[in-house]
Amino acid sequence: MIPTSPAAGWLDSLKVYAHPRVIGMLFLGFSAGLPLILVLGTLSYWLREAGIDRSTIGYFSWIGLAYGFKWVWSPLVDRLPLPGLTRLLGRRRSWLLLSQLAIAGALFGMANTDPAQALERMVWCALAVAFASATQDIALDAYRIEAVEQRLQGAMAATYQGGYRIAMIAASAGVLWLAASVDATDTAYEHAPWRFAYLIMAASMGVGILTTLLIREPDAPVSADTVQREARTREWLAHEGLHGPLLATAAWVHGAVVSPFVDFIRRYRWHAVLLLALIGTYRISDVVMGIMANAFYVDMGYTKDEVANVAKVYGVGMTIVGAVIGGVLTARIGVMKTLFLGAALSSATNLLFVWLAGRGHDVNGLIFAISADNLSAGIASSAFVAYLSGLTNVAYSATQYALFSSLMLLLPKFIAGFSGVYVDAHGYEAFFTATALLGVPVLGLVVLAGRARGRDSGGEARG
Repeated sequence: MIPTSPAAGWLDSLKVYAHPRVIGMLFLGFSAGLPLILVLGTLSYWLREAGIDRSTIGYFSWIGLAYGFKWVWSPLVDRLPLPGLTRLLGRRRSWLLLSQLAIAGALFGMANTDPAQALERMVWCALAVAFASATQDIALDAYRIEAVEQRLQGAMAATYQGGYRIAMIAASAGVLWLAASVDATDTAYEHAPWRFAYLIMAASMGVGILTTLLIREPDAPVSADTVQREARTREWLAHEGLHGPLLATAAWVHGAVVSPFVDFIRRYRWHAVLLLALIGTYRISDVVMGIMANAFYVDMGYTKDEVANVAKVYGVGMTIVGAVIGGVLTARIGVMKTLFLGAALSSATNLLFVWLAGRGHDVNGLIFAISADNLSAGIASSAFVAYLSGLTNVAYSATQYALFSSLMLLLPKFIAGFSGVYVDAHGYEAFFTATALLGVPVLGLVVLAGRARGRDSGGEARG
């Protein structure tokens, strides 16, 4: 047998990206990334240009807590059929379509709201987008986990991130370009350019809607152990005197709400606390820093075109490259080593913005900082999504992954709400330094989680 060269081995690793369902995740990732950026990224630029103060913009980030609490209604997405739609499309696709239609409608509402005149209405429209987007994420994450086996999860995460980052270009640079193209002046705020841009974004949700109508519902068999466990629960409820509709309701609630959490604790035991701590803090440095990024660009004097070209288009391209690298690294060196590398790079690259803040308006400096920061974010994202996917039981994939991804955002988004107040009090240099330091404890959690993973495989991760 002729030994395979290292180069050939790496080329073989890239073949996972040719799988049809891996390719399909590109378009679903686009559908997931579009609304998130429009309410938690580009909106802050719009608000700042409309004269909204930084503290209020920071508080606006709490809209993102909808993503942090999506585990609350995830059991409904996991188990509740939608009249008519579920029979036609299946469990995952029906919820995907409903949430995508709701996102498009709420974005239409945002487009027709001027925050300078009706800030409260903008809050409600943005909340509607966030709630519908979080619901889409629940169904989409469950679809991704159930659609392919574990060895393809890294590639699924990478193409998902690729589509997600392409959506970031459309929802950030695209919006800025569209607004600038019809903006009569760059010196005075006008609502019309932003209305035009957000209407285009509402129409762009058609990509996700069309993809949902074309994809096939995944076939995810549930393990015999899980089936037997739920059957024993039903027998116990019947023994306690429940019958008929009451028994059916109690069994459904137990299976949809209680079992996903009990299953996670049963499989990971005391390690569950460590895993939840890692999940809750892994992206904290990036998330907290990102809330003030657009306000920072405005205050440093960067124009819409400069921000669009460098921070959004070029930067997102670097993130996609990082995501692909992260997917390959996950397949080659393992998820935990890639997870550690991503965490270290994400924390360290925030310090580049300290340097950039001291330089003022410097496009070349911005390119350098964005290159390093977004490359590291792509690596970290691919590794983290693959890691979370491996923790789930397919019997409860929507609920368990919603719990994980909710925890990922809950603490960071809460802290990010005070970012504007912190910048006002201490300045951008101190703020970016603080966000870098927030990521240091994460490295220790990754090491501990890696050791725990080596001692205990955690049982039936795929269920």
